[in-house]
Order: sequence, then structure tokens, then C-alpha cells
Amino acid sequence: MAAAAKVLSFLTASFLLVHLVTTVAASSVGHEIRRGFSAGHDTSYSQFQPLLADPTGVFSLGFLRAAASDSDSDQLNLVVLHLASSTALWHAALARPLLWEAPVSLSFNGSLVLSDAETGILWSTPAIDAGDRLVLLNSSNLQVQKLAAMTAVVVLWESFDFPANTLVQGQNFTSAADVKSTDQRFSMRVEESYLALYMELPGGTPPVMYWRHAAMEAKAEIVAGGGPIYAQVGEGFLGMYQNESAPVDVLPFKSFNLGIRGFRRLTLESDGNLRAYYWNGTIWAKDLEAIADRCDIPTSCGAYGLCDYSGGCGCLDGARKADRCLPAASGDFCAAGANEFGILRRKGVDLANKVLAANEKVGSLEECEASCERNCSCWGAIYNNASGYCYRLDYPIQSLVAADESKEGYFKLRPSGGGGGRSRKVKVAFLAVGSLVLVGTTTAAVVAYGVRRRRRGVTARVEGSMVEGLTPGPYKDLNSASFRSIELS
Repeated sequence: MAAAAKVLSFLTASFLLVHLVTTVAASSVGHEIRRGFSAGHDTSYSQFQPLLADPTGVFSLGFLRAAASDSDSDQLNLVVLHLASSTALWHAALARPLLWEAPVSLSFNGSLVLSDAETGILWSTPAIDAGDRLVLLNSSNLQVQKLAAMTAVVVLWESFDFPANTLVQGQNFTSAADVKSTDQRFSMRVEESYLALYMELPGGTPPVMYWRHAAMEAKAEIVAGGGPIYAQVGEGFLGMYQNESAPVDVLPFKSFNLGIRGFRRLTLESDGNLRAYYWNGTIWAKDLEAIADRCDIPTSCGAYGLCDYSGGCGCLDGARKADRCLPAASGDFCAAGANEFGILRRKGVDLANKVLAANEKVGSLEECEASCERNCSCWGAIYNNASGYCYRLDYPIQSLVAADESKEGYFKLRPSGGGGGRSRKVKVAFLAVGSLVLVGTTTAAVVAYGVRRRRRGVTARVEGSMVEGLTPGPYKDLNSASFRSIELS
């Protein structure tokens, strides 16, 4: 305990030191940048090189040093920083990643340009010559402004129109933009009548929606032709609006109607969850977690992973999960030479957010499997024996959730050699062995599954004219060697 306290004390002191140095450095820069400005990156700054400050001294524009998730080298970006917490609220969408030592410069001559001598322009605002100054407002909004007659100001460009992974209080979020997690794996968009989260996939595969919040229209109705919907973070809520008179929907935060004041942000984080925070003067206090259970995020256990609601991860093939399960893949099976694949079958698996998935009612498991096998863009299917619904997965297999054995999965696998070279399909079937499991374990699993569903506020779901409830089935130890048998054909 004493050692842990010392480590915590050291980390706290380190953070305060970085915060103090950053704040002092930022206080020495100006509150506007005029035409003719140019500043090179100075590596003598250890973490953050400030270039512009807002009038209150809360935010600063500058070069930030950040650890790269897939590299041992630190990277550089142009950011708007919340100084007290060293949190980047906006960053430039660079043409390529930059190392911290990169000899870049920032200039302003009507438009803001980040460049280096080797590559040229790495990022810029639109090529406009009319900008007179660059300012950072006390809302953290960065603006290129033109000064007109009689002290009027025309905004030519602003960072609020180009969010990165975060929205801040008072910032409008429209369908013209999207919010992406720092690693670019997840995105958030405003659609016609709802806000949605998507999983981004490589190889030209369309993004997959895994969370949606529809406008309830409790205080105002959406009027056809009345203009687009936009979202805005308020004091304790996320509102969806069609005009400024009244929100068509309010997603409340924990502090909703509590009168808690503090600067708020809404961030799409790299685990795929959407979280809101408010700054209480010391820390960012969590105000919203859109997805309560990590299993409801489709990448929670990796490709071909299996998530159970007790918090553990396994693999669809029954193996113990170490670093990853089966190799991740992309694309489809439509290209020439790509129609060879293995098959993995598994009982007791389900989609976490199947209400958002394409489905059709079929007569049997075999019919569900055949509809996927014949479709070269299909990577797998899940069949519900209780309701007769077949859910097709038209994207590379991600994490699924453990369920009762009325749900059966059929999944395609890429050949280990990358395809080609054999004239027939290789089929590997993993079949559940239900007779080896005790009745008591079965009951416990079904009860636990029911409690989890009730905790999430879902005891049954209507699919077409069918109501899907729990169908008892034998529980399997997902890591047990007795769980599966293998057939080769």
C-alpha cells in the first residue's frame, strides 16, 4: 500500500508539473495570429509548444507530443488543448503521421497551413486569401476571421465544423461532419432522425452500426422539409434539434437537472464507447456512458472473439484467448479465387445489437446457412431456433456474445494460406456436445443470462410477429476441451 501511494504521489506530482509548465508557457503567447505569422516546431518543449491562447487562458493551440498506439516513437499533432487537464479537444487531420522531431512549421497568410520542407502541405484550412486573423475563442473554437467595416467580423473557417473525436459544450454537430475515435476504428454521425455509432472496417466494407439513439420527439416534432437535424452538448444533456426553439430529443447525462456547472465534452473513445464528462476544476467527472456493457461493442474481444457478460473473453473456436483468436480479415468472397473458405459452426452465440442487423425469417438452420454460403458478401449468419429468424453478417466476423443454445452461428474463415490453390472448400465444424453438462449448471447459466437481459432493460424483443424470449439450453464451459468436436470434410 505504501509503494502504491508513492507511485500515485509521483504520478500526481508529474501531472501537476507538466500542467504547470504547459500553463506558464501558454500564458506567454498572444490571443490572435495575424497575416505573415510563421512558427517552426521547437523540440525543446517536452510535451506541448503553445502558439495561440484563448482570452481566458483555459485553452491553447499548439504542437502536442502524444504516444502512438502502434509505435514506440512519440508523434506530433496540431491541437487545441484544455490546459488544466492536458486533454486535446480538437486536432488537425494530418495527411500522414508525424514524429515529434519532425521539422514542421505553422504559417498564416489568409489561411492556416501546416507544412514541412520535404512533403509540403500536411494540413491546411481552405485556400482562402481573405482571412485577416486567427483567434481561439473561450469555447475552444478556432476561427479564421475577416475583419469587415464597423468592427464586424466574418467567420471564414472554424474548427467546430471539423470535429475530431470530441464535441464540446455549445458546438453544433451536423450531418456534414462525423466524429471519429483517435484510432479511426469508430465513428459517430447524425442521420435524419437519430444519432448513431459505427464500426469502421477496412477493404471498402461499409461501416456497421452498433448503437443508435432515435429522437423521441417528446418536446418537438421533426417537421418534414423543416431543415436538417443537428446535435449539441448542453448543460447536462445531449440535445437533438431541428431549430433553436425546442429539442426534438434530449439524452440526459447523470448531472441532468442537478445544476452542476462545468465545461462539458462528449468523446468517442478508442474502445468504441461514447462518454460525456464535465470539468469539476480538478478532474473530468464522467457524466454519461452510452453503452453500459462492453460486450455490446462489436470489437470488445477482437475478431472471432466471444464476450460473456461476466466480463471475460473467449474465442468462437473454443480456444483460450491470449492475444487474439482467429486472424482478422477484410473484404468479401466475391473476387476471383476468393471463393474458398472454411466453416466454423458454434452453438450458444448471438449478436449484441441484432435489432440493428439485417434479418429474415427462414424455415430452418440449414436454410439460414445456405443463404449465407451462396452469398459471396456474407461472412456468417446466426439462426434463432426459437423465432426462426436468420441474421446475416455482411462484414468480417467481429466479437459476438455468449447466449443460450437456441442461437446457432455459422461463420466463414479465410484459408490460412490466403486463398487459392485448392479446388474445393475446406469445412471445419465445431459441434456442441450437450450431454456432458450438469443440469444445475444449465439452470445457473439461464438465470444469469436472464438477469443480465433484465439489467439492460430488455426482457423480450419483438421480431416481426414473433416475441423472442429465453429458450433454456445446456450451458457449456467455453474453455473446456469437452465442449467441441471437430469434423473435416
